[in-house]
Amino acid sequence: MMRKDIKKQIQNRLNRAEGQLNGLKKMVDEDKYCIDIITQSSAIRSALSAVEDLMLENHLSTHVMHQMKSGQEKKATSEVLKVFKKIKNK
Repeated sequence: MMRKDIKKQIQNRLNRAEGQLNGLKKMVDEDKYCIDIITQSSAIRSALSAVEDLMLENHLSTHVMHQMKSGQEKKATSEVLKVFKKIKNK
């Protein structure tokens, strides 16, 4: 289950990232300046990082809350730690 407000924000950010990715492909095809391509790539990573942040917010405010209330604390903790470790290793 995803909160409607977060879902809308994620859709907007993904649409923006998609446009940025298409722009990046075009920049490469047109042999644009390397630094400009790196800058565009960095913007795409930032957009996707924002999506991850929103998804984590959604998970914590919905799934984790439900798990904690229904006695599944270990599952909730395990999932959050697993995601944290993946993010940390980037």
